[in-house]
Amino acid sequence: MNASQEVTFLLARRKLRDCDPEQIKDPDSFIPRIARLMALAIRLEGLIKDETVQNYAELAQLGRVTRARMTQIMKLLQLAPDLQEQLLFLPKIRGLNERNLRGIVHELDWSVQRPIFEKIIGTRTEDG
Repeated sequence: MNASQEVTFLLARRKLRDCDPEQIKDPDSFIPRIARLMALAIRLEGLIKDETVQNYAELAQLGRVTRARMTQIMKLLQLAPDLQEQLLFLPKIRGLNERNLRGIVHELDWSVQRPIFEKIIGTRTEDG
């Protein structure tokens, strides 16, 4: 017996016209993209763990993104847990994005990740 399941998640960007007018008035109410990507990575990892999907390749196909992009998103899970939490709750910081964090996720030692992350956050805070 071959059973199939459908998994749906939204990766598309929302246009301002699709937003709640109250959010447009208060830009601080927007959730930073990096926080949304971190939450997405956590959620997608859960789908793999509970065997709803088989692997990242299947997630990429379902999400209509390349396997490389899916890997980039999922590598956020290699950050130290406290850094992941900070990403989820940080206010919007100009210039902080997944690309800026790629150098950190390649460093698997969490004690080395933390000062690099703090330097990035400090630099971004001073700039903007």
